[in-house]
Amino acid sequence: MVQTETILPEIIDFRRKLHTIPELAGKEFKTCAAIREELAKIDGVEVLPPFLETDTVAFIHGGKGEGKNVTLRADIDALPVTEPDGVDFKSVNPGMMHACGHDMHSAILMGAAKILAARRDEFAGSVRLVFQPGEENLAMAKDLLAAGALDVPEADFTSALHCEPGMETGAIGLREGAMMSSCQHFKVIFRGVGGHGSRPHKARSPLPAACAAVLELQSVVTNRINTQNPAVLSVCSIHCGELDNVIADEAYFIGTLRALDDQTAEDLASGLEEVCQAVAKIYRVECETHIARGGYPATVNSRSGAELARQVIRDAGIKCIEMPESNMASEDFSYFLKKAKDGVMVKLGVGEACAPLHNSGFMPDEKAVANGIEYMVGIALAALK
Repeated sequence: MVQTETILPEIIDFRRKLHTIPELAGKEFKTCAAIREELAKIDGVEVLPPFLETDTVAFIHGGKGEGKNVTLRADIDALPVTEPDGVDFKSVNPGMMHACGHDMHSAILMGAAKILAARRDEFAGSVRLVFQPGEENLAMAKDLLAAGALDVPEADFTSALHCEPGMETGAIGLREGAMMSSCQHFKVIFRGVGGHGSRPHKARSPLPAACAAVLELQSVVTNRINTQNPAVLSVCSIHCGELDNVIADEAYFIGTLRALDDQTAEDLASGLEEVCQAVAKIYRVECETHIARGGYPATVNSRSGAELARQVIRDAGIKCIEMPESNMASEDFSYFLKKAKDGVMVKLGVGEACAPLHNSGFMPDEKAVANGIEYMVGIALAALK
């Protein structure tokens, strides 16, 4: 029987191969090719044609006939981050890096595929493997599911994991309910009348309006949102003009809205629109608000999904950490959880000293890979019963 320890060296090598060829969301052509090439080596894995350009969906059919479907997902895209020197499997693509652990996620799912394929005579039903493109910024899970990737058969259960720096290597974190927040990206544009810096009365500058709106938006959470409901409104960048003696005719800022439930997310969005439009009227400029409503719904673990994951983790002899707080970062695995009948997402500890996600110094402890594989195999087999 194929065991985790026997395949671990090749899975680590595969992770490092992916790490050297990071690609941005929706452009993961070499990554997709590497995944498909590796899956082709595994007996008992049926690889489907792509639903989008760079996804890979594959099936392992159980030898005991018809049954449930369990869908396991890994994301495959990287970030526009420059990786520093220090490892011999450094990114060969300038300005791109696996700084969020998606190479780890993909390698772990590949390891699970090897073991589950070898054990396919032990279960009925099927395991669907999804190597998903475009998790970062584009939320391409929505597009993938809209293209039918989870339709035939419907998923009875779905699971995924995500690297968690700051957590003990190999431990698995779990939380019932909201695991991660929703995220709506926004852009607010103010348009006025440009002019010479010496004659502001002849212009109608959009910059004071944008600045005033940024300040007024700080009141949305405190004055409009139930104090029992976590919410975040962050303006992260503001832009206006290029020269010191020219009043620009346009100013804009961008940021994100985050919440743990749909109603709070909608309240944040409506609050942002109302405040910005009111400020624009005071400053006699025009305003456009662009909010990507529903971009990343909150990632919510069901009680039954969390209980099953907890049991699998403990049965595998892995340390289970009950996470006391939701994470206000976001994940488009939320679409899988909304689509499937049940499911759960967990966090895989990759070292207490590991640098944060999206940081150029992020380098997860590869010792966590074994427990990641054990979890993915275990949750699939348990959910198929």
